[in-house]
Amino acid sequence: MMDDSLIPFIALATAFTLLIISLCLFGVRRFNLRRALGTVDASICTAGNSWQMGVCRYQDNELEWFRLMSLSVIPKHRFTRSSLELLGRRQPTEDELVKVQPGVVVVELQYEGKKFMLAMNFEAYAGLSSWLEAGPVIGVGTWR
Repeated sequence: MMDDSLIPFIALATAFTLLIISLCLFGVRRFNLRRALGTVDASICTAGNSWQMGVCRYQDNELEWFRLMSLSVIPKHRFTRSSLELLGRRQPTEDELVKVQPGVVVVELQYEGKKFMLAMNFEAYAGLSSWLEAGPVIGVGTWR
């Protein structure tokens, strides 16, 4: 029979072990996301909601956005390249400065009639605008 004084120790050790395993899984996921070509750190703000930190990944015809604090390998948002429109970029407002990483630009986009924003460094923005401009042909004689 187990001594009753060991039960709190076992519960604490189990919780600590689960915490360490979770942190390792977060690290492995982030490493695998960042290891792939075409990934950049980018916070997102959709439909007036708050900013969420994450990672964008360019695919051939899609821009995928993954939450930073998640174990899911499925992107939270997918944007088809041909339906994504770049509206412009700007500096973060005073309110946004505390919600996004330092040194970013806010990129305003529209996808299928819905506006959203990404906050990313200028180099990532230049890559995004180039990726959008180099989009594939849609139909005969039509570019993007």
